[in-house]
Amino acid sequence: NKMTSNRKIIQFSLISIGMLLILATYFLYPKIEKSRLEEDKIVKDETIIIDNEDESSNIFEAVEYKGIYKIDNRFTITSDKANITTEDPDMVNMTNMRCVLYLNDGRTVEILSDRGVYFKSTYDIYFRGNVRATDGESILLSENLDLLSNEDEVSVYKNVILTNDKGSLHADRIDFDLLTKKFHISMLGDKKVKIKLIK
Repeated sequence: NKMTSNRKIIQFSLISIGMLLILATYFLYPKIEKSRLEEDKIVKDETIIIDNEDESSNIFEAVEYKGIYKIDNRFTITSDKANITTEDPDMVNMTNMRCVLYLNDGRTVEILSDRGVYFKSTYDIYFRGNVRATDGESILLSENLDLLSNEDEVSVYKNVILTNDKGSLHADRIDFDLLTKKFHISMLGDKKVKIKLIK
């Protein structure tokens, strides 16, 4: 009796594991794979040019990536040129970057810069040089902007100018909360924030 009940337990366990494997193989895995392919792939045709001086890197033209920002907000990032090295194929150095964030409340945020870096595995984006970001209500100008995919804030720093219908201000650093639409403004040292109201 004891041996029969042990066999039944083992048979039931094996059947349960088999059913889980079948469900995972036919239902869960295809959804995960489809989601991964949709979120992280190059969707435009790329013209590949091998840099003869440095065979450890590839240069791509007209590149576009899609991804997810903060779990449920989509984004697209494009650049005129992208350079991927063999040492770190996850890191994409980009020239003339344009990123559009599609927030789940219907708003869009557009960010432009001369150059920057995009990490394909984490979706983190670092914009550098003549950065311009706008959500349709405010315009942020700076030299640097960091967009980390698992954070609610966008960090903008170095020669920052914020302009909206209430006025404009200069600061060393502004952190913009995408959820609350609030700005945290900071200056280095004892300097005061310069604010100019537009009448």
